[in-house]
Parts: sequence; C-alpha cells; structure tokens
Amino acid sequence: MNFNIEPSHLEELIKNQYSLYYIYLLLLINEGFNVLEMCEGSERIKALHTSLIRRGLIYDNEEKLTLQGKHLLTFISVEEEIKIKKEKPSEDVFEQWWKAFPGTNNFKISDVEFTGDRTLRQNKNECRVKFNKILLEGEYSAEQLIKALEIDVRKKIESSLKTRQNKLTYMQNSLTYLNQRSYEPYIELISSHKEQEEPSYNGGIDI
Repeated sequence: MNFNIEPSHLEELIKNQYSLYYIYLLLLINEGFNVLEMCEGSERIKALHTSLIRRGLIYDNEEKLTLQGKHLLTFISVEEEIKIKKEKPSEDVFEQWWKAFPGTNNFKISDVEFTGDRTLRQNKNECRVKFNKILLEGEYSAEQLIKALEIDVRKKIESSLKTRQNKLTYMQNSLTYLNQRSYEPYIELISSHKEQEEPSYNGGIDI
C-alpha cells in the first residue's frame, strides 16, 4: 500500500481518536513484522498494541488485522477525501443469537424432562459487546455464530435423550462461551459440510 497522509486524513483520524502510531503498527503487522518482540522491550509499544486489540483493529489471539484494521489502512492509502469506514453490526443479529442461547440447563423434549439448576444466558450487555467485536474481526459472520450455537445446543440435547443425562449441564454460560470461542469447532463443521441441516430428533424443545 502507498501512504500519503493528507490534512483531510489527519482530521478524520483525530475525529476517530486514531493516532499515527496506530497506523504505523498496523502497517508493520500487515507486512508480517514481529511487533510482539517490540512490545517486550517497550511498555509504550505494548500499551499501543493493547489499544489496537481493544479497539478491534487486530485480533487478540493472533497478529493479524481485523476487518476494521484493514479498513483503516485502506482509508490511509486513498488520496481523495473519504471517511473512515466503521462497521456496525446490526442489533437484530445479536438478539437472534441471544434468543438461541438456552436460558437455563432445564429443558423438556419428547415428553422427557431434564432438570437443571444453572442460568446459562448471562451478562447480556457484555455478551453484546463481545459478539459485535467478533463480527468486526471479520473472520466469522453472524449467521455462522448463530448456526454454530444451534448445532452445539442440538448435539447436547440429542446426547441427553440418548444417555438420559442432562448434557446442557456442561454448557458454558453465554459470556464464557463467547470469550473462549467455543463456537469455532462447530463453525468448522459447517464449513466442512459434515453437519446435517436439520435436527435428527423429533418433537419440540421446551427450554
């Protein structure tokens, strides 16, 4: 990429509270430079690197630009006056995911009732922030996250029917589920086309 920061670029960066240090670190990361080694020798660079993660410009588990980070570098590379593109996930998609997450580990299916004593759907506002951050990273779509959750829950329910043991007992609460990226194995199933489109059990679920 070619970078030629014009006054209009600077004004837009200041308005969005992005420093030129951010741009330089993003450029280094994008070119494969080991910024983590720089962090070890400088608390200032370490703090800047943490800010990149916190602001959703790089992944917090690998040295790679998120979709928002890529947008920022694209903004700097364009000469004409434009605005920084900021992705804003729809509130509707989070609500779909939130409703798909079991409220408790107590449920009934095919006239078989499984009792539980845990609240699984917790910390809604924190979950919303984390869910949106995952989307802004650009690696997974809302559709994938929702489908992965549905598969996870479905498998636990099917296993519960088969073993007559409540497998939702082992379901993480909603915030832990997102923080530990527990959806990833099921997204891999979706991507590899190994997962059935429809549940194999019959009857409704009362959760």
